[in-house]
Amino acid sequence: MTQISKKEQQELPALAPLLDMVEAGMGFVPNSMLTMAHWPELLGAFGGLGATILQTGDIEPELKQLIALVSSRASGCNYCQAHTSHSAHRAGAAEAKIAAAFEFEQSPLFSDRERVALRFGWHAAMQPNATEPSDFAALKQFFSEREVVEIVAVVSLFGFLNRWNDTMATELEPQAAEFGNRALAESGWNRGKH
Repeated sequence: MTQISKKEQQELPALAPLLDMVEAGMGFVPNSMLTMAHWPELLGAFGGLGATILQTGDIEPELKQLIALVSSRASGCNYCQAHTSHSAHRAGAAEAKIAAAFEFEQSPLFSDRERVALRFGWHAAMQPNATEPSDFAALKQFFSEREVVEIVAVVSLFGFLNRWNDTMATELEPQAAEFGNRALAESGWNRGKH
């Protein structure tokens, strides 16, 4: 059961442009944002940060979402795994690739470039952080310093969301739950407390 009630969108007219943008991109407004709406300034700031990290930059949105998926798995956040798998699919990732995301090291569905980014995301999301200089050296074979900053920003954004949603026991939306059940079931994903 969720720890904090969610606000209804009609209660948030000042945040309507942000929520409309999120809904257009995801197909729904996440309950995590509707719980953040108890502190409208937080939601506004978070929305801008999230949009910058996920909707701009040089790294393709599909890879950003797969990094978020793998880092959310490393952090143990079932809510964010469902969301990022759904968002990766909306960004163009095939369901087979999403289902293989946790086997990225061996799966032929991933390029060396993707493996390096996903490995970094996994290591950076572990507690304690397991990144090493060798992880950065591997990244720099495929990514510019600007792109490395983007990768770290994705992991950091989802570090916040992983803590937020696990702490709040945020209710998982039907769209994300259905996609998670379909795409991630073989990897052992379950709704958890969401």
